[in-house]
Amino acid sequence: MRKKLIIACLATLAFTSCQDKFLTVIPETTLSAGVYFKTQADFQAAVNATYTPLRTIFNDRAWKLGELHSDNAYYARNPLYGAVDATENIADFAIPTANGVTANDNVLQQWRQDYLIIARANQILALIDGVDFDAAIKANLKGQALFLRAFAYFELARYFGSVPIHLVPVTTRQEAALPLSKVEDVYAQIEKDAKEASTSLLPKSTQEAGRVTSGTAKMLLANLYVVQKKWADAATLLADIVKSGSYSLMPNYDDAFSGTSDNKNNAESVFEVQYMEGAAGYNGNLIYQIMPSPITAAELFPITGTNNTQGTSQESSDIPTPDIIAAFETGDKRKDINIGYVTLSQSARVDKKYPYIKKFARKHTQQGNTGQNFPVYRYAEVLLFLAESLNESGKSSDAIPYLNQVRTRAGLAATTASSQTDLREAIFKERRVELAFENKRWFDIVRTGRIQEIIVPYGARVKANPSAYYFPAGSVPPGNAFTVLGQYYGLPAVESALSPNF
Repeated sequence: MRKKLIIACLATLAFTSCQDKFLTVIPETTLSAGVYFKTQADFQAAVNATYTPLRTIFNDRAWKLGELHSDNAYYARNPLYGAVDATENIADFAIPTANGVTANDNVLQQWRQDYLIIARANQILALIDGVDFDAAIKANLKGQALFLRAFAYFELARYFGSVPIHLVPVTTRQEAALPLSKVEDVYAQIEKDAKEASTSLLPKSTQEAGRVTSGTAKMLLANLYVVQKKWADAATLLADIVKSGSYSLMPNYDDAFSGTSDNKNNAESVFEVQYMEGAAGYNGNLIYQIMPSPITAAELFPITGTNNTQGTSQESSDIPTPDIIAAFETGDKRKDINIGYVTLSQSARVDKKYPYIKKFARKHTQQGNTGQNFPVYRYAEVLLFLAESLNESGKSSDAIPYLNQVRTRAGLAATTASSQTDLREAIFKERRVELAFENKRWFDIVRTGRIQEIIVPYGARVKANPSAYYFPAGSVPPGNAFTVLGQYYGLPAVESALSPNF
């Protein structure tokens, strides 16, 4: 990570907030870590700033790298607009990569945002014990910083494998260029931070809404254990979350997701990224990035309900594939909540009817300005992870009730799977439809070792029938589509040019 980025992080801490208020600090000379981190309020503002990159990550990057890069979503070609190569290469599994690095800008920005979180967390953790203020508040703030650092490293490890581990503030160019650490060492650091966070953070019942909790930290740690196939450890943590009574399924699947100004951080929410509609700068615009296009104002208005609806003409991504639509069982209530349809009169396709991700299309006031939170962890995933962990531990009969809780809410009958093998597949399929478009699918494919099994035939279907995957007549996937099928993304070329270590 570049030195100027680290310096920018320090300066930004004073002015950036994840909550609904700004902390206004007017320095007499120059604001720096040496003069700023002196009070409880300073550290509270710094922790708020550490959450902030999550808004960019989940609005702009995570859906591309975790969902579009799977068989759940594809892009809708608009030949009048031109190719958006950095995004299309992700969807096409064709990211140009050489010597382990790539120039893909989405990859670069994900890397930078995660290290921005890490830099801010490191600054807090390096200084907070040296300032005297309320011990309980301090522990909670430290817990949040530890969780956020662990979460950022978990993202980096899943995207890239081996990455540099920074645990103290970077003050020189030489310190910024650390060697790559083995993925096992990155996992060990995530485990250490998440464990400490789980004991320092408050439970959901007493934590300020929108902040991470002890349950959030346990969920992250359990997710790490699932990736590592430490099934018994994962099951213990997940059972603790269930027994805590802090979370429950919302009776209606649609209500698991917030509106633009209501239903936020509800009973099912274990962790969600906070957005706020309006002019304060905390808003998102995800639905506008993923809505099929070209769409007229008249076609868009019933979906967004804005006061100033405007048509869009960009090439769009994250369009639900025929594969995910077919994955929903007959009678599954989640299908119509996840998938909506719109007819685009200006489309170049013969079939002008397109699916779109309906659960992220909540009514709001102004075009391009939404306040819907993004779910990172939901209680439904706690139940599915617990079912999976118990099944992989040889306790299939204990796993079934947790799977069935999720199915019952969806309006489906209890699973008929009983053997470990059949139940493993049933849980895998359930995760796909329950967590559709929540950036889980690619990671599930990777951690279960099914890239060749799932992505290769998916690519063959796209190439054999482009019109079914939203290509207009005469347009086809590029010749190198579905040829870059590695577990990890290449490291960012721009960062590689600044480091002798990769």
